[in-house]
Amino acid sequence: MQNAILKFERLLNENVNYFPTISHEVLEERKPGKWSKKEILGHLTDSAIHNLVRFTEINYIAKPYHHRPYNQIDLVNLNQYQTMDIDQLTQLWFVLNNQIIRIMKSVKDEALDYKIVLSDGAEIDLKFLMTDYVEHLEHHINQIKS
Repeated sequence: MQNAILKFERLLNENVNYFPTISHEVLEERKPGKWSKKEILGHLTDSAIHNLVRFTEINYIAKPYHHRPYNQIDLVNLNQYQTMDIDQLTQLWFVLNNQIIRIMKSVKDEALDYKIVLSDGAEIDLKFLMTDYVEHLEHHINQIKS
């Protein structure tokens, strides 16, 4: 878990000041059927909101925890990330993820084994969900930086 947390902190700290330096044209360019780089950052913000709730709720809701999916496309559109100021969007993304790091650092070892039931009935545990979140974040950061 410690390696995932260190990677997570590195990803945040390397990119919080970088994203606002990308030109508006590059940030807002859309390719057919794809999100712009700004919308990808918005998606990462939505993901942070939902995972912050998940990582928190699992500690006090009856087990096993039932993972609730969310409509990623609708959220990106409804939150209008394409027209949001990049400095505000970056700060929102950064602050939410810093709170997730606080939770990850304080989670008890036994909580990492809490079972999570996915919408298809498959089971994972909190440790997998947390480490997968960091991998998801890195994947989309690489898309923004490409």
